[in-house]
Amino acid sequence: MKRVLFFICYLLFIILTLSAQKSESHNAEIARHLELFDDIYRQLDLYYVDTLSADTTIGWAIKSMLGHVDPFTQYYPENDDELRQMATGKYAGIGSVIRYNMKEKRAMIIEPYEGTPSQLAGMRPGDVILSVDGVDILEKPTSEVSEMLRGEAGTSLEVKVRRQDEPEPLIFRLTRKTIQLPTIPYYGIKNGDVGYICLSNFTTGSTLEMRHALADLKSRGMKRLVLDLRDNPGGSIDEAVNIVNLFVGKGEKVVYTKGKLASSNRDYFTTSDPFDTSTPIVVLVNGSSASAAEILSGSLQDMDRAVVMGSRTYGKGLVQAIHEVPYRGNLKLTVSRYYIPSGRCIQAYDYRHLTSDGRVGTVPDSLTHVFYTRGGREVRDGGGIKPDVEVRPDSLASIVYDVVQSDELFGYVTQYACRHEQIAPAGDFVLSDEDYDDFVRYMQESKFEPHRRTDEVMKLLRDAAKLEGCYEGAEPFFDALAEKLKPELGAELLRQREAVRPYVEDEIVGRYYYQRGRSEHLLRKDIVFDRAIELLNNETEYHKILHP
Repeated sequence: MKRVLFFICYLLFIILTLSAQKSESHNAEIARHLELFDDIYRQLDLYYVDTLSADTTIGWAIKSMLGHVDPFTQYYPENDDELRQMATGKYAGIGSVIRYNMKEKRAMIIEPYEGTPSQLAGMRPGDVILSVDGVDILEKPTSEVSEMLRGEAGTSLEVKVRRQDEPEPLIFRLTRKTIQLPTIPYYGIKNGDVGYICLSNFTTGSTLEMRHALADLKSRGMKRLVLDLRDNPGGSIDEAVNIVNLFVGKGEKVVYTKGKLASSNRDYFTTSDPFDTSTPIVVLVNGSSASAAEILSGSLQDMDRAVVMGSRTYGKGLVQAIHEVPYRGNLKLTVSRYYIPSGRCIQAYDYRHLTSDGRVGTVPDSLTHVFYTRGGREVRDGGGIKPDVEVRPDSLASIVYDVVQSDELFGYVTQYACRHEQIAPAGDFVLSDEDYDDFVRYMQESKFEPHRRTDEVMKLLRDAAKLEGCYEGAEPFFDALAEKLKPELGAELLRQREAVRPYVEDEIVGRYYYQRGRSEHLLRKDIVFDRAIELLNNETEYHKILHP
């Protein structure tokens, strides 16, 4: 026994010694590189031909360093509103979405939020911003203009805009206020007794909004629920856990985290009585559902409480915490991984080991592991949440994406809104064939040029032929092929009428009914939502998925 104890103590001594040596080596390596960085910057500052800005140069260094860690670890300098907005969904400003107009070379108003200073003052989508407090914003990026529009709540500013069909610029004198971004842009009753809730993010107060929406839908006869988490980027873990708690009992472990330090390890349990544990639920997800949205959908899947439908989610299984840094800055830092009730981590990307071409690698399906839901259904880790029912939206022609992102579409809708004082309710509005034809004419007259992928391929083909010395005689054939592959814009827009028209309608509806109207209108031709309704109408199929 003495020999055994001696041997164990000896092994512990060796392990502790090696661990201490490894720690000392690691610390020495850090000190060496920090000394190297310090010396390089000092020499740059001393000898470089031009004077360097420390804020700019070291700022680049910090961003580059963090960019090679993962995309979620970020530094926020003093007075940066972005971090507070992500956590709370609040910021102080005028309450408008802006974007850069390439033709105008200025930022313009895309959408004023309902009830905000910009909307109440009468600002409209399409208003081109000329100046803010007398400062011309020509060619200024939207990030800079956004900073000019934001400020302390209660402070005033003057915004000069140019509006279509108005001969003179308009001047708006606004008072900034705290803007609360909507967590639930739209909810309502569909098909008689199916409740629908679109949850856009997880910020402070999301659970209260969700509870209110559920109570209202229940009072209006809801018997089944579609919870839409598509394009939801996530947010607060606590809010996700509390929303899970609305549908499952008290004392359930929803998620737990594991990190390098013990302080990063935490278990999250439901702590309250649930709101509803029996209403059938279908949760809609897609490739842009991430983080807290994956905790919510994955937990309900692991507990066999809801059917998850759509396409595989993003796969963000990392947790960030906020750490203060000198000079009142903040570092949002990845500190742990999270695991949902089955025990799986759904992190899909390996940011520490890039592929040979520099891309972020993903976990191949062959290396994922099997876990089990409460009822014994197989689920896997390492690749986001795989839906119980996979439904993919129809693929779209590239011209549809080009139209949606174009300034010309925005210009047409601005013109349409000027000519129509009101339209049908959001859920009923349809753009007539005559109006669509008018839209096509507008796009042609505006000289809209879609981004032709075939033009890129043709250029590569021409360059390859020139390199190989066979272009000279074949040039007429290249020209003929290029002409053949370049369809006339009007004919192309008419051919893609059924694909393009819903997006034109959506933009128009947004002018009159804002975000809630857009969300409601998009459901009219949503094949994933239609499949969810179909499943909820088939009680046998629904229960067969959850309890095969």
